[in-house]
Amino acid sequence: MADSEKKSARFVYADNAATTQVSPKVLEAMLPYFKDKYGNPSSLYSLSREAAEAVEDARAKIAELLGARPNEIYFTASGSEADNWAVKGAARANMAKGRHIVTSKIEHHAVLHTCKALEKEGFEVTYLDVDSDGLVDPEEFREALRSDTILATVMYANNEIGTVQPISELAAIARERKIPFFTDAVQAVGNLPVDVKELGVDMLALSGHKINAPKGIGALYIKNGTRIKSLIDGGGQERGRRAGTENVPYIVGLARALEIAVARIPELERVRMMRDRLIDGILSTIPHSRLNGSREKRLPGNVNIAFEFIEGESLVLLLDSAGIAASTGSACSTASLEPSHVLLAIGLPHEKAHGSLRLSISHETTEEDVDYILEKLPPIVERLRAMSPLYEDFLRGKQVHST
Repeated sequence: MADSEKKSARFVYADNAATTQVSPKVLEAMLPYFKDKYGNPSSLYSLSREAAEAVEDARAKIAELLGARPNEIYFTASGSEADNWAVKGAARANMAKGRHIVTSKIEHHAVLHTCKALEKEGFEVTYLDVDSDGLVDPEEFREALRSDTILATVMYANNEIGTVQPISELAAIARERKIPFFTDAVQAVGNLPVDVKELGVDMLALSGHKINAPKGIGALYIKNGTRIKSLIDGGGQERGRRAGTENVPYIVGLARALEIAVARIPELERVRMMRDRLIDGILSTIPHSRLNGSREKRLPGNVNIAFEFIEGESLVLLLDSAGIAASTGSACSTASLEPSHVLLAIGLPHEKAHGSLRLSISHETTEEDVDYILEKLPPIVERLRAMSPLYEDFLRGKQVHST
């Protein structure tokens, strides 16, 4: 293996939008429920009552942090399950009123594929266009609502390009028409202030492993009075709405992680400054690159750049060799060679969408990490372009044009 391709001794994790490391404080809170406090919350003896109390304490804490009531918080196995439950459950519960759903073209696949599945059940879905920054136009949203619309769903913040939507405005428009509004807030929770009452949403999904809790735990906020059918049948857990023995350690971990994440939100200005330094550094040193998504209405740790004349997959692999963990986009679809549906929706042609890189930093990222990325990324892009016939053709054309 060439020296340039040897694995670097340094490691910089820049894929926090895909997953985060479990916090030691979260793990500490969870451990007793793996060891001594292992009771099934549905049983009657003291060991089980202790587990049941832990679940309800966690529910109350999460509700408090989100501005909700405890009986409006339901635990799931993931953000994707919460998305599925909200969309399918609300659609099926309200189908007597209509079968029309409104969403956007840049939703997470957990929402988009769920909508596609509902289309096979006879529902009609309107997929809203977004502008070049990935923003939904509130007036276009309003115009898309019909008398038979029974659900509207727009994500709070995009997992690929970090665009933050005007959720409170969209939810207010839906509320005027008495249409349930759901938002996938998996990327927003812990990165933005989230208060369900201030947002005015009827349902909201979150995921533990995006906020330093383990993979395999999520939650769905369902406003009292919202019509929704169950997705999983069985026992009477979660007040009869979501069957399955509660994952007590992970539920406890989710509550502790959310508590830490919410307390840390005022400190995210430092992350935002590092993000801007990354964006400015990349755009100023690497020609034929552009920022994907909004510069201002953006998650504090999200950087998504399109590089012309290279393939994003090759870029990610060479960055990995340099000790930098990054992504081409959604971790849920990175294995696919298809261009990102989000990048296509904001108007990127296929070839530019294929050459995009997502760097997602966090409170754990240091200034030295940013320096390292800015040091290693430009020569890697240059190396890949040197092997690109398209770049060679471009240079020839440029030279011919210049003469």
